[in-house]
Amino acid sequence: MILANIDDYRKLAQKRLPHFLFEYIDGGAFSETTLRNNTADLQTISLRQRVLRDVSSVSTQTHLFGKEYAMPIGLSPVGIAGLNARRGEVQAAQAAEEFQVPFCLSTVSACSIDAVRAGVKNPFWFQLYMIKDRGFLREILARAKAAGADTLLFTVDMPVPATRYRDMRSGLSSGSILQRKITRACQVMTRPHWAWDVGLLGRPHTLGNIAPVLGDNAGIDEFWTWLANNFDPTVTWADIDRIRNEWDGKFIIKGILDSEDAKQAATIGADGIIVSNHGGRQLDGAQSSIRALPKIAEAVGNDLSIIMDSGIRSGLDVVRSLALGADFVMIGRPWVYALAARQKKGVQEILSILKNEMRVAMALSGCTSIDDIKNKTIVIPAQAGI
Repeated sequence: MILANIDDYRKLAQKRLPHFLFEYIDGGAFSETTLRNNTADLQTISLRQRVLRDVSSVSTQTHLFGKEYAMPIGLSPVGIAGLNARRGEVQAAQAAEEFQVPFCLSTVSACSIDAVRAGVKNPFWFQLYMIKDRGFLREILARAKAAGADTLLFTVDMPVPATRYRDMRSGLSSGSILQRKITRACQVMTRPHWAWDVGLLGRPHTLGNIAPVLGDNAGIDEFWTWLANNFDPTVTWADIDRIRNEWDGKFIIKGILDSEDAKQAATIGADGIIVSNHGGRQLDGAQSSIRALPKIAEAVGNDLSIIMDSGIRSGLDVVRSLALGADFVMIGRPWVYALAARQKKGVQEILSILKNEMRVAMALSGCTSIDDIKNKTIVIPAQAGI
């Protein structure tokens, strides 16, 4: 199978993963309207083709928070991503480091902070939820600091987990524990490569950063119970402000879709925000990230860095996002598809694909640098506000 774009990696991941794991990555909340709109709305944005501009030298390099990156793309935090390949988050972090882009580890990763840190030369970003057990929250923050994490992503769009029908149907989160275990075991039997690489050689299986709370023998069922019981629906801006004061590194608030919330993030001293609807996995019916982006950029673009995620499937999508006000983008599903399809090499390959697609889109729209994308009008004017 020739792997030419992100969708090709998605198809190969579907063939290689047990059904419940693929559905967890691929699915969204309720009827998945927002999930579909994230990608569809990006496709409606037309770029201005410009000619005779001397585009013999095109650079995707950019700066964010005082650091230089090979391109304005980072790897988003994805829960239990490490189950998609043996020690998956370690492999993804290594791929990102070698490609000179940031990797962000999820609170609910399969590999622990220490395991990932041991696999890379430089510190990575870390993502945190507001957890009811504030003692555990401070403990995990301390572990991230000890590992050298200098950037914290605080996810605010998940005070309660959403209903995801695909997870219910796949045997991941619905039915009795015995039913779920039998269903998943049958699915694993149809994927011998995954069963050998991850199921057998990937032992011992733990739940990464929350293993100290649940115990080393806890599995996916205990994981779902913990999630349901420990996200804090009482969280407010005052809580976020306290966390910001306790964190001495860069602080990014993830899950902003409203310009008023963006202004509030700037007020409490966030260094950046991520315009995101959690990849369509939370409030189904929320607007797509790309539709929310222009107004947010207009409201706070000079006050903090703006990152966008949800729906990015090509280098053209990256260029579209930068043209409409983002400073940087994050990808979630694409890197996990690639990890499941071809492990670390797959993550490197999709990063290369995205970079090449960006370079072509930039050249054909008359841009030779990231600043060009942001400073020139390269989106058809009537669609600038989509």
